[in-house]
Amino acid sequence: MTDKWANLYPILPWDAFHGFDGQMTRRHGLKSIADCNFTMAGFVWPEDLKACEELGLAAILFNEEQNTASFSWVDKSEEEIDDIIRCWVERAGDSPSLYGYYIVDEPGTQDFQALGWAVAALNKYAPDKAAYINLFPNYATMGAPGSSQLGTDTYEDYLERFVTEVKPPFISYDSYQVQYSQDAREADKMASYYTNLLQVREVALRHDLPWWQIVSAMQIFDAAMPPTPATMLLQAYTTLAAGGHSVGWFTYYSYGSAHAPIDDQERVTWIWHYLAETNRQIKLLGSIMNQLASTGVFFTGLQEASEMADLPSLPGELIEQASAAMPLMIGEFRGADGEPYLMLVNLSPERSARVELDWRADTAGWQTFNVGNGCWQAYERDAQLWLAPGMGMLLGRPAPRDS
Repeated sequence: MTDKWANLYPILPWDAFHGFDGQMTRRHGLKSIADCNFTMAGFVWPEDLKACEELGLAAILFNEEQNTASFSWVDKSEEEIDDIIRCWVERAGDSPSLYGYYIVDEPGTQDFQALGWAVAALNKYAPDKAAYINLFPNYATMGAPGSSQLGTDTYEDYLERFVTEVKPPFISYDSYQVQYSQDAREADKMASYYTNLLQVREVALRHDLPWWQIVSAMQIFDAAMPPTPATMLLQAYTTLAAGGHSVGWFTYYSYGSAHAPIDDQERVTWIWHYLAETNRQIKLLGSIMNQLASTGVFFTGLQEASEMADLPSLPGELIEQASAAMPLMIGEFRGADGEPYLMLVNLSPERSARVELDWRADTAGWQTFNVGNGCWQAYERDAQLWLAPGMGMLLGRPAPRDS
């Protein structure tokens, strides 16, 4: 990848624009995706790239060979994979919207050798494009290759082997535990969600890689809770607070669910409007977060639950303690010139939280970022900090801009 995309914070609908079978015709198409404040079109065909350019959307290509359920990388030789990637690159052309190529979703370790060949081939034929591979979450089954989803005994080993054997441009994974947890009521599922953030973050930092998280914008299955404004905010802000470099939403279009941004009759739902607002906030913050390095992640108000006991707690470098009636997530960051930043997240999807901070750092010159207008404003140490359900807030001491 090149610096061309340095200012892009990918926000994508985790969806094949023409359907994963290539048979879908969308009435709410690419303009709808742009209007919903996505920055990336998800998975499109080469003929869609011109429209992506006009709408200012980056794009990941989903090639026609992948429209069949029988397509597999693992049964192909290195030479066959090289030829497939070369043909894809030649067919795609040189659109400025082309970010990368969809390779596969949720591979196990038995797939890693072939995926490494695909990444190497793309690096050869299109070194400025990304190979998009999305991994399992940490609640996938573990065990021997072929008899489990991961093919390893631990999730950490799965991540480590993926990075060392496949050599990807970033780590991407999906987690829908916020929805499965019945709006954060089930501690074991929320512990899995938070732990997954930390596991991926740790491996990504160790290998100096960006990482992406895919979360839920629809009702995953009938017994799960539909998404709410608070749970969409919570998923987005926890990704940002942990240092994630992209937020993706599964899915944009309905696949039989009664609750999705676009329903089965291609109508915009109420979820679309709240998703558009969540994406608007991520877009404003993303250009800042792209420039920051994650230095710490901490939690308050959760560790009394046995499932959450191992989550990291304060103090951090910037904050000694934080108190609120609701549980919090606190992400600490450093900018390129060493300037400090802090993101607070209210982990309750039900109640607002007033936050009081016991600082270890001098707060002179600190500011809060207003996601309503995209501006920094002075932070008053004694001022009340309120976070709505699921909401986050970025504080920092940004370096002065040249006039």
